[in-house]
Amino acid sequence: MLSFGSRQALAYAPGVDSSMYYPDIAAYIVKQTDGKKVYMTKDADRIIQPASLTKILTSIIAIESGKLDQEVLIAKEATLVEPTKAGFKPGDRVKLVDLVKAAMVSSSNDAAFAIAIHLSGSVERFVTAMNYRAKKIGMKRSNFTNPAGFDKGIYAGNISTAEDLLVLTEYAIRNNLFNEIAQLESVLVTELNSRKMILLKTHNKLLAKYPYAVGIKTGFTRRAGKCLIARAQKENRDLLLVMLNAQGDRWLIAEEMFEKAFAKQSGRDYAANEGIDVNYRPWKR
Repeated sequence: MLSFGSRQALAYAPGVDSSMYYPDIAAYIVKQTDGKKVYMTKDADRIIQPASLTKILTSIIAIESGKLDQEVLIAKEATLVEPTKAGFKPGDRVKLVDLVKAAMVSSSNDAAFAIAIHLSGSVERFVTAMNYRAKKIGMKRSNFTNPAGFDKGIYAGNISTAEDLLVLTEYAIRNNLFNEIAQLESVLVTELNSRKMILLKTHNKLLAKYPYAVGIKTGFTRRAGKCLIARAQKENRDLLLVMLNAQGDRWLIAEEMFEKAFAKQSGRDYAANEGIDVNYRPWKR
């Protein structure tokens, strides 16, 4: 596996424009999606809490389970989590695919826990599955303690790196349904007992602010800070951005980073993970 390297020296490494260095972000990567070019990077192997970016792994496991049409009985345990929540109640019934949408679009913690309990019987067993899948995908320095991204108390130790999260995202975007969900600005979820419709809206303001954005996921906890994984497509170019613990306006920063990367003619030639073929057809919004 080729490393993106670490610490501030990367800002001044050969092929990296020092004007693309952002000291107020703990770790970041901007990379060509359908290729191997990296346009900017800092501390990509630094271990940081990923907050709700964790839900990307939870969601792709659910999508690949082949059970998206199943009805999920919402367990009481799933409703007791801290916000953000969709507001499900114990005994509610919701399609698994709608729980994935709730987890990805509005970052609903109750949806993430309901997914875990339905697929594995308990949160603990699902976490085991998460860590197994993460290693199989190629995430080398990550450890997950829960399906939502909590990182304190009994869930302390939920950690990843920008490099690992890039590997995860490049894996997830191979799936068309994941891509469709990741770019939604809102979703209607149906509670099947009452037929009540629940409107959930995205926290990803980049989708509305930046016309080339096509997803993917936001995250925030006090320990993790403001996190973002974003994808943008412009003039037949396709980029991914991973941003962890950002200070300031992450939407403006992300737009600036994308525009600088789009303006560059070439980047450094690295593969995020040699075991994953990144030369697939890019998905279009």
